[in-house]
Amino acid sequence: MSAPVAPSVADLVARTDALAEQVIAWRRHLHRNPEISFQEHGTAQFIHDVLVAIEGLEVSRPTTTSVVAQLRGASPGRTIAVRADIDALPIDEENDVPYRSTVRGAMHACGHDGHTSIVLGLATLLAGARDQLAGEVRFIFQHAEELSPGGAEELVQAGVMDGVHEVIGLHLWSSMPVGKIGLVTGPAMAAPDTFQCTITGKGGHAALPHDTVDPIAIGAQVVTALQQIVARQVDPLEPAVLSVTQFIAGTAFNVIPNSAYLSGTVRTFDPALRRLMPERMERLIRGITEGFGATYDFTYELGYRPVVNDAALTERLAGVVSRTFGAEVLEPLRPVMGGEDFSAYQQRAPGVFAFVGAGNAERGITYAHHHPRFDIDEASLGIGLRYLTAATLELLGV
Repeated sequence: MSAPVAPSVADLVARTDALAEQVIAWRRHLHRNPEISFQEHGTAQFIHDVLVAIEGLEVSRPTTTSVVAQLRGASPGRTIAVRADIDALPIDEENDVPYRSTVRGAMHACGHDGHTSIVLGLATLLAGARDQLAGEVRFIFQHAEELSPGGAEELVQAGVMDGVHEVIGLHLWSSMPVGKIGLVTGPAMAAPDTFQCTITGKGGHAALPHDTVDPIAIGAQVVTALQQIVARQVDPLEPAVLSVTQFIAGTAFNVIPNSAYLSGTVRTFDPALRRLMPERMERLIRGITEGFGATYDFTYELGYRPVVNDAALTERLAGVVSRTFGAEVLEPLRPVMGGEDFSAYQQRAPGVFAFVGAGNAERGITYAHHHPRFDIDEASLGIGLRYLTAATLELLGV
């Protein structure tokens, strides 16, 4: 009896078209039924139920709101992890579409419903070719990407990356037109740290400011001074963002409050600069508040590590995109200052996080991620599935 003939990459990629309608249906179901970070119980159960119905998958639940499926080929080989995030955001959807969210205060406003559906399609497709594959594919459906400390680190600690040789993932990207696939070599997404600062002065009547220590005026000085850190203390060629996004103070027009609250985010790539940012911020805050006779409380919380794409692996996957879609589809991208806990997986194995165009200006699909009118061109789902199929087979050595 002759040995089974391994499928060609072209054969399996061609089969993705037959799954397009199913992937869209999965995406629409998930979009109608969003669940926010650490509360994805129904979402995880839906994913589990789809996976256990696919012959050849070993399905497990590393946490109560995550799912992992393992596909073991007919012979030993490399182990490739493919990650999808599954959580939604605490946003009320404003789109008038048949699949709009049915859950008040929750919406898939970042494309995670699409990521999940694409990887469900990939699991379905590759399971059908299990007897012709060597190695293992590990499909990771991760909870809580949107809320630090995130779900990725929890899954890594649970062992989902044990024995993995490479890890890949993707993000549907509304600012890039559908039909394009973007790759970044090296640093791709920033470390998203957060800070909080409470300035305490001395409240009083607004008509008698000389009898007060005004935390609003002091806070305004702090906000202005913090902007000078990136503008004047960071190398202009080194990416960095410092944004104050909350300034909360006061209860009435004629009352100077006792305190003011500031918070925001810092985004960096360089580990040394990341370590310096809280020191520089606190030094300025201390000097300004002491100078005006106020006190402060400052906290700085580290978020996810930067996403850093492995250079050699990125080059290989760029070749996959060119061979599968044509060189014109590949879009070299600059780093993005958004954060992603995909970086946790990259601490355990070389990884590449790709961007799949999902915007369509002609159809009005232009709203940014995390906007209540965010949506995707669903043609991006088939493109994402073809990309992940070709990339996974490349890494398995097919």
